[in-house]
Amino acid sequence: MFIDRPWLKLYPPGVASDLPPLPYATLPDMIEECGRKFAGKPAFDSLGVALSFDDILRKSEAFAAYLQKDLGLKKGDRVAVMMPNVLAYPVALFGILRAGMIAVSVNPLYTARELEHQMKDSGAVAIVIFEGSLHVLQEVIGNTQVKHVIRTAVGDLMPFLKSMLINFVIRKVKKLVKPYNMQATPIEDALAKGASLTLDLPKLLSADIAFLQYTGGTTGVSKGAALSHSNVLSNVEQTRIAGGTLFNEGSETGITALPMYHIAALVLNCFFVYRLGGRQILIANPRDIAGFIKTIAHTRFSFLLGVNTLYNALVNHPNIGTVDFSGLKLSSGGAAAIQQAVADRWQKISGKVLVEGYGLTETSGAATICPHTLPVFSATVGIPVPGCDVQIRDDAGNPQPQGQRGQIYISGPNVMTGYWKKPDETATVLGEDGFLATGDVGVLNEQGMLKIVDRVKDMIIVSGFNVYPNEIEEVLAKCPGVLESAAVGVLSAESGESVKVFVVKKDPALTQDQVKSFCREQLTGYKMPREIEFIAALPKSPVGKVLRRELRDAAKKKTA
Repeated sequence: MFIDRPWLKLYPPGVASDLPPLPYATLPDMIEECGRKFAGKPAFDSLGVALSFDDILRKSEAFAAYLQKDLGLKKGDRVAVMMPNVLAYPVALFGILRAGMIAVSVNPLYTARELEHQMKDSGAVAIVIFEGSLHVLQEVIGNTQVKHVIRTAVGDLMPFLKSMLINFVIRKVKKLVKPYNMQATPIEDALAKGASLTLDLPKLLSADIAFLQYTGGTTGVSKGAALSHSNVLSNVEQTRIAGGTLFNEGSETGITALPMYHIAALVLNCFFVYRLGGRQILIANPRDIAGFIKTIAHTRFSFLLGVNTLYNALVNHPNIGTVDFSGLKLSSGGAAAIQQAVADRWQKISGKVLVEGYGLTETSGAATICPHTLPVFSATVGIPVPGCDVQIRDDAGNPQPQGQRGQIYISGPNVMTGYWKKPDETATVLGEDGFLATGDVGVLNEQGMLKIVDRVKDMIIVSGFNVYPNEIEEVLAKCPGVLESAAVGVLSAESGESVKVFVVKKDPALTQDQVKSFCREQLTGYKMPREIEFIAALPKSPVGKVLRRELRDAAKKKTA
């Protein structure tokens, strides 16, 4: 078998390629030790209100006791968490884990259909939910096993007057809370009850399931990736070791812009920054770019994790010049391909290289990341994090040599235990050798760094030639007058499929002929867009991934 690992020479000095034994057996072990170690330091900050590490420790223990003693839940019960990045999130999440239960991460923007599927599939018996989503839960709760509902609000766990004002604005001014008619216990009441109860520490093993982390569902029905305590802790340590001496314990500030129900923010923000004893600035709505910039403008932060659409919006906003980048040590991108044009502008504005990484829900977060020592954006997702292995395989499953394209396979201690109660689907992606079939197409370049070409399912086949949407979009990102774009395949009588691009204008005067002319200089004939459609905005997931499937569906309807 071909097992060359050309990336081994690329680890920065002092960064090992292997993962040493984990310092903690379970997530509660880490939560409790760090809570005591960094007691008094700010841990999570929302709208100018911070909870310290000892606040988090005390409140999460109260919540754990409430679940255990007041609600009568037991080890292994599934408890869903459905809210944006607010102070109640880490309190509820850490409490669920400390009670020995399994956290089910849920997107607060889910429709009733999506929520019902996830609740039924996970078998969740309780849910901690943002009040703005209660009307959705109300539609489907009767079809699920959910018996206990704990509601949260943006102003929860803040001083009384500020809490009242914020919640009034959310409910009455912005009208983000629709009417509902169901029983739901305020989390403040749950914490008050739990504070008078004693938590019975559960006997947990590192192999026990900590999370049911559902896949995005952008290519089919969402599945629950079962992640053990060891899986998540491994990725926290892999990330920490990959950073070398870049970060210092107890003195870093991270911007948590991606929602914490997403695997990247959950592990690389929530747990990783907590493990470092750092402060996290919670951004509840990263799509409000003006508000986002206002929040971080006067914060000397050292770590920012985002996606291409977020960085693109930031560099194109007129107020970006107000942000203090003097403390920035690492700006990292993932979840979707970072475009060269965006990375170049970010480096010019912030003074820091945009470092791209790659991972999946099924890998508990990061699987590869670019060395932080690179002087410029590499247009790759870097090298495997310590303890991970990557192979490029052909359609028959044979490992390919450096320079050959194929499907990316990943192995390591961060790879999931399997899909929740889906052994057949697990077997299709997780081999007996421990390698996970990612469904992504990639190549190890001449330096030994991994480059993502595209998703297998997004690939467009024109007259037998493979066309990768990322390549088309990378070209269009450099086209004058284009803000962002997405390429999809549409049926063609002549070539089987042809390329159609959806373009959001930056310059209102931009024409289709200008776009085609620019593409003609950059792309070979079969890759050329045959159709160009200007639209006001691209459909995106809450994390910022462009939903190409929606665009393909829209294109089909027009030709039907």
